[in-house]
Amino acid sequence: MSLKNIWRIGLGGWILIAMLAGIAAGALLGDRAAALQPLGTLFIQLIKMLVIPLVALSIVTGAASVGNTGKAGKIGIGTFAYYLGTTAIAVSLGLAFGLIFEPGVGIETESIRSLFSDEYADKGTVPGFWETVYGFIPQNPFAALSGGNILQVLFFCLFFGFGLSALPAARKEPLVALLSSGTDILLWMIMKVMLLAPIGVFGLMADAVGTFGWEILGRLALLFAIYVVALLIQTFGLYPVLIKLLSSFSPWRFVKTIAKVQMVAVSTSSSMATLPVNMRICEEELGLSPATTSFVLPLGATINMDGNAIYYALAAVFFAQLFGIDLTAAQMVAIVLTATLGSIGQAGVPGPSLMVVAVLIAAGIPVTGLPLLFGVDRLFDMLRTAVNVTGDASCAVIMDRFSKNA
Repeated sequence: MSLKNIWRIGLGGWILIAMLAGIAAGALLGDRAAALQPLGTLFIQLIKMLVIPLVALSIVTGAASVGNTGKAGKIGIGTFAYYLGTTAIAVSLGLAFGLIFEPGVGIETESIRSLFSDEYADKGTVPGFWETVYGFIPQNPFAALSGGNILQVLFFCLFFGFGLSALPAARKEPLVALLSSGTDILLWMIMKVMLLAPIGVFGLMADAVGTFGWEILGRLALLFAIYVVALLIQTFGLYPVLIKLLSSFSPWRFVKTIAKVQMVAVSTSSSMATLPVNMRICEEELGLSPATTSFVLPLGATINMDGNAIYYALAAVFFAQLFGIDLTAAQMVAIVLTATLGSIGQAGVPGPSLMVVAVLIAAGIPVTGLPLLFGVDRLFDMLRTAVNVTGDASCAVIMDRFSKNA
């Protein structure tokens, strides 16, 4: 049996088995499960090694292909509008769920005072408009590449790709072919790395469960349950409805197929690490055009963070209730705006998100309680990443339909 057939028949199943085995190992071993963490770290490092060059080449070739057909404006505006719109809905959903179910009401702050800290008070300054604009534009594109600054790489590669599309065919086609070959080589490398995914997933899940356990999560059970419900509505409610309304694609087929991508997202907690899998599934199993996926998906892995947006809004309401603050309309608007714009600028990598600090500061909510959430952030991060990559794929499905009809 070929490696390709093994991937199609068994890799998704092996990843699921590895996730369950990792959870069991973490529960049994406890803190000792940290010894398995290097297995996951090795897998993530191999993926990260390839993601930056893949994003750069995919964005350039995608922008060149879209621009070449005269659809750059329509697809680009449509993609940005979709990501911004679904993010705004996600923030509003998180805010509404927090206000309705009140997860922070009734918690005795004295009992958890030892977890409070001023450590993050000076780490959430909200950048001004021009500082945000400057942050997108690299002074040195090569430094942005070597430093892994995804937003700056994205900006330069989009600009370069559109410039490439403007050249006469005789001059641009050899370069486009070369870049496309580079993308194919990177995808081949990633396919080989993905054969290690079950081992990496096992190590990551065992470490997460063993380190954080379920006792800490028990304190935040209501918040976590509310968060899960909000994510489910966004993932299996909003996206399929939009696909049904804005494309001719079957929402059920989308939900069933994208589950393979979601499993990788849950285990890695990284939109960027999941990007190669998302591209392969969208092209080979959903039948989307490479021109669309190479433009929409890397862009989404960088700026589309709907799961994060729900988290920011819900966390803000949680801490407002924890400290007995009745949110005003102005504070709610500040939460929506900051969380929407902040999630767009959030890098697609795992780890505690300091953007929630900016959201709290913008709404005038104390940040001293943040360690309470940061301690179990990985558990939240696993789920929100799955939402993020599903949103990316739903946008690709819709934009592919518009691309074909243009």
